[in-house]
Amino acid sequence: MPAPARAPEAADTVAEPPPGAAPSVTVRGDESEAVVSAWIPPTVELEDADRAALLAQAAAALEAGRLFEDAQAAVPVYLALAAADPKDRAARRGLQRAQAQVLREARAALAAAQDDPAALARATQLAAVARALAPADAAVVALQRDVELARRLDGLNRAGEEDLRAGRLGEQGDGALAWFRDALALRADDPRALQGRAAVESAALRRAGDAAARFQFDEAERWLGHAQAVREDAAGAVADARRRVESLRAARIAALRDAALRELGDGGLVGLRQARMRLDDILRIAAPGDPVAAQLRERIDLATHYGVFRPGQVFTDALADGSRGPQMVVVPHGGFRMGALDSEPGAAAAEKPAHYVRFDRGFAMSLTEVTVAEFGRFVAQAGARPRATRRGNSIVYDERSGNFVRRSGVDWRSGYDGRPAAPNDPVLHVSVRDAEAYAAWLSQQTGRHYRLPSEAEFEYALRAGNEGRFPWGDDGTPPEGSGNFAGANDVSPSGRTWNNAFVGFGDGYWGPAPVGRFKPNAWGLHDLAGNVSEWVADCWHASYRRAPTDGAAWFNPGCRARVIRGGVWSGSPAQTRSAWRASMDSDMTSARVGFRLVRGI
Repeated sequence: MPAPARAPEAADTVAEPPPGAAPSVTVRGDESEAVVSAWIPPTVELEDADRAALLAQAAAALEAGRLFEDAQAAVPVYLALAAADPKDRAARRGLQRAQAQVLREARAALAAAQDDPAALARATQLAAVARALAPADAAVVALQRDVELARRLDGLNRAGEEDLRAGRLGEQGDGALAWFRDALALRADDPRALQGRAAVESAALRRAGDAAARFQFDEAERWLGHAQAVREDAAGAVADARRRVESLRAARIAALRDAALRELGDGGLVGLRQARMRLDDILRIAAPGDPVAAQLRERIDLATHYGVFRPGQVFTDALADGSRGPQMVVVPHGGFRMGALDSEPGAAAAEKPAHYVRFDRGFAMSLTEVTVAEFGRFVAQAGARPRATRRGNSIVYDERSGNFVRRSGVDWRSGYDGRPAAPNDPVLHVSVRDAEAYAAWLSQQTGRHYRLPSEAEFEYALRAGNEGRFPWGDDGTPPEGSGNFAGANDVSPSGRTWNNAFVGFGDGYWGPAPVGRFKPNAWGLHDLAGNVSEWVADCWHASYRRAPTDGAAWFNPGCRARVIRGGVWSGSPAQTRSAWRASMDSDMTSARVGFRLVRGI
């Protein structure tokens, strides 16, 4: 009895699976040498068989597409017949036709394998059959190579897709992106790997968008970076995604800014604290140098130091009758050196030691001295009787003697020489208590806190950032138009001149000028350096030792000696220095002294 027919000897180099079993992939050595394992044909029993019938059976199986699956399929039968009788031309021709069909179907299955995993398995089986039939055939070798490449690509792509479904994109260097890149290294145009890589990019961009929607913009930027790294030509998609992220960032920043501005508008420390928290939120998500953050920081700084105002802003408050109070200008916050240096010519011991004073918050100061008209409105509405009115006299300048003398019938309505004052003249002949009474009335009228300036506030505003000996600097002659000072060129109505005055200077006035007639200083304030000296809130102290450093008034309840500051129309150059100060009794009224107010902001 003849032995069962077997496949060619080339197939004996691998282990035999059960007859008809699906072949597996065996990888030998480097992956580039991986080959498809051999197919072991099922045994076909030829003993007492009718060869013609078997040939007909094989032809029918070939026609039906049953190529290798069992012992009744075309290839096993043709192989068995050809092995039993190598001279059987019909069997060999049938085997050739079957081999060609195997190659055609293998190629067709391989072409469909991209979209059909079962087709790849079919192609793998057919490649094993083809190798068993003709292992050295060039077409078979090429088929084996292509099938093995497809299997390796399928394995890499499946691993990438599994990681992709699990959310492991490859941002740490492994995961889906690494698998798809390996697949593309095998075949650069592999559609499945290209699609997988695109899915990784899309997932990274989607995560960037999700992070931005949660306002986690640092995380969004990281995912944009991962998306950018997926492929060299990803710039367009990443740029579009970045624009969407930046749009969300800008919207979030704008919303935080608007909330902060509303909170600042509510006023108070609570609103300011909440606005600062909003700014912190903006700074956490904004790019360095973001203009919205910079603008909000500026607004918060302004609110911290000026409330709802801005430095240099001029405003008035409404009085109860609808009229307006005196014009006020916002003085910037900051610090300065108060007092005179030991080396300053003409400095007195009471002006020392020089010391640093800091204002953490700005304040508003009268643009000019309080006028006769403004003070008169207070007297009329409050029914006030100022000190000089009650006493019936005050000190005036006497043109005939050139001295200051006490004269009856003089009060706040009078000018420097006792004659009636004009409405826009600085109010004179008022005591410090009269000035404080006016401030209290104005506070009651406006609902805002008005008061006399502290001595530190006055010198700070007078200097306006200038550390020189005089309010304008160290030059011994005032600039033209800078104020009303005693100048050698000034002449009284009777032809008198000053004995101790600024040489070569004249301002056209012998007595006080109407308020605001001269140029303002750098902070927009008029007549601080000259015109009339002014009451401040402080009590007199013989030096600045232990003086406050925060700009507050140095006041002792019950004190009678108060401080006047600022140059005066009749003062010597030494009395026009920025650091000059003098003591005056709180009940004193004079043609040389007026006042202005400060308001908190």
